[in-house]
Amino acid sequence: MSDTRDTPVQAAGCVLWRRSATAGEPEICLVHRPKYDDWSHPKGKLKRGEDPLAGALREVEEETGHAAVPGAELPTVHYLANGRPKQVHYWAAEVTTGCFIPSDEVDRILWLPPAAARLRLTQPRDRELVDELLATLRPAHDA
Repeated sequence: MSDTRDTPVQAAGCVLWRRSATAGEPEICLVHRPKYDDWSHPKGKLKRGEDPLAGALREVEEETGHAAVPGAELPTVHYLANGRPKQVHYWAAEVTTGCFIPSDEVDRILWLPPAAARLRLTQPRDRELVDELLATLRPAHDA
């Protein structure tokens, strides 16, 4: 089966988070892509035959320099990119180890509290993922 302009581009990413060292509250990692001059969650196109979760974790590592432990699956986001449908599978993912090194693809990352992350995100569709992440963290946080 060959891809056509109507076949959705398959991509995956994570809402990457960590606990603040001071307050213990979640902080969310956003990436800045100079090509688009935007702030978004780490994500990217899947390689042919690649499992979406594996692709999401690969993209996190490539874009942020950090490894992560996947958590809950978050809603899949659908939109048009360059006139072609795109669907991005997302997971919550807690950072474990790593170090950011700027690249041509991602030149900066920010760790922000959820409210600030929501304001910094360029696309409104990405803001909803912040709320979805927080909903998955609440049960453990309230326990």
